[in-house]
Amino acid sequence: MDKLGSLKHLFVTVFMSQLATFVVTPAMPDVTMMVFCPGQDHCSLAIYLSGFQQAIIGIGLVVMMPIIGNLSDVYGRKALLTVPVTLSIIPPVILAYRRTKKFYCVYYVLRTLTGMICDGGIQCVALAYVADHMSQDKRASAIGILAGVGSAAFVCGTLADHFLSTSQIFLAATIASTAAAVYMQIFLEDTACFKDSTEQQPILRNETEDTELDCETARNIKVFKKVPSLMNSICFLKKSATFSLAASVACLNSLAEGGEQAPFQYFLKARFHFQKDNFADVMLIANICSATSQLLLMPMLAPLTGEEVLLCLGLTAGFTNLLIDSVARKIWIPYTAALLPIFTSLVKPSLQSIVSKQIGPSEQGIAQGCISSISSVANILSPFIYSPLTALFLSEKAPFPYPGFSILCIGLAWVSRSMEQANALKCGNYLLMRIVPNRDLANPYKMGAIF
Repeated sequence: MDKLGSLKHLFVTVFMSQLATFVVTPAMPDVTMMVFCPGQDHCSLAIYLSGFQQAIIGIGLVVMMPIIGNLSDVYGRKALLTVPVTLSIIPPVILAYRRTKKFYCVYYVLRTLTGMICDGGIQCVALAYVADHMSQDKRASAIGILAGVGSAAFVCGTLADHFLSTSQIFLAATIASTAAAVYMQIFLEDTACFKDSTEQQPILRNETEDTELDCETARNIKVFKKVPSLMNSICFLKKSATFSLAASVACLNSLAEGGEQAPFQYFLKARFHFQKDNFADVMLIANICSATSQLLLMPMLAPLTGEEVLLCLGLTAGFTNLLIDSVARKIWIPYTAALLPIFTSLVKPSLQSIVSKQIGPSEQGIAQGCISSISSVANILSPFIYSPLTALFLSEKAPFPYPGFSILCIGLAWVSRSMEQANALKCGNYLLMRIVPNRDLANPYKMGAIF
């Protein structure tokens, strides 16, 4: 049970479904601008459309992720994984057939609606599936490998993008997503459901046993209903200080990641005249580094240093990456900065592992769903912040000549409050415990003896 081999069919399913998503990513800026602003390097309408779609999908994810996660606890992982994997087949079919303005609008609507379930649903249920099969001491490595599979899918999708025409790209995405759905139904085994656990006490670890909950006393807490309410999720978050802190870091990390999507792509297009192949090259470098880090470095480092240290390292690297890009004047600089995701890619799996270790087996789905939901709040806010800022500083009406100012702001979001929260997750204490393992770090009067 506690072997990575038991997850091989999950990894294949996630790889193919993510491949279908990522193969179209480098082509979307060109397709959008070809429809609305043909022959131009800068198009505010395309930026705002991308940002609006990102925000609407974020709103949907806020609502849907706790529901999908909790339903996977009740009905099993495979049943709930089937829903987003199947829905992801629909959007690329539209643009594979034709890419006129009318067809693009249909794609835009369908991609927005399906994205509310697919963009976070596959990852949410897959993480719960991993937690079902792996013990706590090996869970960080397995979650890192799951993230590495997604990065490897991005690498393969980006490589394919170099050799395929635009129409072939969307056809390949359709085939890959269909293959993922079929493969999953044939080979993936379901995990235990918790239908009969209505009398079971939730096993979320309280860091202080006598802490009172605002929502209800701990002795009266029961497993959530099949469709959790907002208050259920809030109560769930309040039951553990570490869980709440991890949720805060996840939200702010997603705020920065949201800015790295459409605004960053349109910045590179306006600043360096990037085309589809340029985007593909940068994404390829970044995701080769990510896949290497998640598949090799994290399984080796997590047992030695702990996820908290890797989290701090990743947040710092994320800020450095965007700082370099914001002041870049040569086209080779974004390619060089794309090497830093070897550390940045450790942030998400580290957070997911921290969250997974705070909860019991009957709550893995709802916990990962809550974290995905909170992260999606940042996807709602990010376009409203960064899309207008990017459009402003790329236009002739910029307050001062700094085209990369919005990119710098994205980087600041990565480290400002996030680093403070990461420190609260005991990054420093974890290192000190490695250096002076017999010290009582919880006692501030004994801390002086260390120095």
